[in-house]
Amino acid sequence: MSVVRLLILGVVRKQGTTYGYKVQRELERWEVETWTRIRPGSIYHALNQLAKEGMLRSIGAEHSPDGPGRIAYELLPAGEAAFLELVRKALLSFDLETLGAGIAFMHVLPREEALTQLRTLHAALAKNERHLKGLAPNFSDRDTPPHTADLLELWSGALGATKAWAKKLIARLEAGDYTMADE
Repeated sequence: MSVVRLLILGVVRKQGTTYGYKVQRELERWEVETWTRIRPGSIYHALNQLAKEGMLRSIGAEHSPDGPGRIAYELLPAGEAAFLELVRKALLSFDLETLGAGIAFMHVLPREEALTQLRTLHAALAKNERHLKGLAPNFSDRDTPPHTADLLELWSGALGATKAWAKKLIARLEAGDYTMADE
């Protein structure tokens, strides 16, 4: 999954007709550089690529005496469908960058759909955490194979922390926190 695509489509959706610099400024406001690997150049590349793929419409360039004109973009129906699918998939991801992008836009889904995705994620995290913990006794000698027990401990700990966080988010959504698409 491309976090860049999800974020770009989401910001264009949020802003309506917009251009690259406004998308970049919005993502800077979210401080995405602290939780993703997105850089300004990837934003402009993604806008162009999404327009080529029929997800966005390029409205044309504004004239500028200082250099190339700004190109405005708007979301097309195919972009809307792709965006919603990316949000759904992101809410199931173990990758924190991808999951974070999904959380940033989870409000575009109906409450029950977002809860279903997050409950599925929670169950998958718990299953994988149990599996990794179950493997640990097989690697009690920390030298054979090298570092395997430490890696299993790291991964199961990360899954456990994400699982605990997901449980809290699910509880907040169940309690009515956040305004969702169906409200």
